[in-house]
Amino acid sequence: MTQMELANRIQVSDRTISKWERGRGLPELSLLVPLCEVLEISVNELLSGERLSKEVYQEHLEENILNTIEYSEKKIKRNVRGYQLVLGVILVIIVGIGMMFGIDIHRMRNNEPVVFSTWGYSYVPPIDLHEEYIDIAIKEYILDQEEKSDEKWFTAFRTYLIEEKQRHQKYILYCVVVEESYSYEEEVILESASIIPYQFIVEVIDEEYTVTSARHPRDGSLYTEDMKVLFPSYVHEEIDQMFVDGTVPRLQLEIQEQVKLYYHTFQ
Repeated sequence: MTQMELANRIQVSDRTISKWERGRGLPELSLLVPLCEVLEISVNELLSGERLSKEVYQEHLEENILNTIEYSEKKIKRNVRGYQLVLGVILVIIVGIGMMFGIDIHRMRNNEPVVFSTWGYSYVPPIDLHEEYIDIAIKEYILDQEEKSDEKWFTAFRTYLIEEKQRHQKYILYCVVVEESYSYEEEVILESASIIPYQFIVEVIDEEYTVTSARHPRDGSLYTEDMKVLFPSYVHEEIDQMFVDGTVPRLQLEIQEQVKLYYHTFQ
């Protein structure tokens, strides 16, 4: 009979019959009996691949049983390894997604942008203007301390470190402040200038950022001692480099821009 005829009689595809004939596979155990009935042979003869006499029938029977068991065990092990591989891949994917989700949740709790955009929604952290409000409070404080006169004061500063003592309620800042005063008589004239390290304390009181303390080192022989008291050692070291690292020239340029904008209307 043809492959198609045999396939129809035992309800498999002709490709399956072809694989059996080419030694690319073996019939499932449930198909052995129906196949043998169609071929009019015993299961023992099918597995042996030959007609068997009564004398060798028992010998081949035991051998075929052992071979069938061995083949079944190997197939089960292959299936188990396949399932384990699939489960392993699925587990890795689940763990990876969980880690990505955990990272994003952590960043959202800290008002930071999310890293992975795989959750079907967008997240933008709220705008943090704490440092801007702090800068405004310091500038207003510095300018308020200047004596009222015909001179116009301008200020710029660099913040080296901000320490948050209470969550968004109290800050300690270590800064270098440059101040310059100008007058105008047919031309802009620089009247005075100062460069002073400051330790500021800014507190949020009734939702307003307010400087509650401003300390700076005393002049002369007390300067070095006061710097050690007011500033952490590494900040102190950075401040000592303000004339060579470009800090002071940059602040002076910032003040020059302020001066140009302010006196532009007089020219």
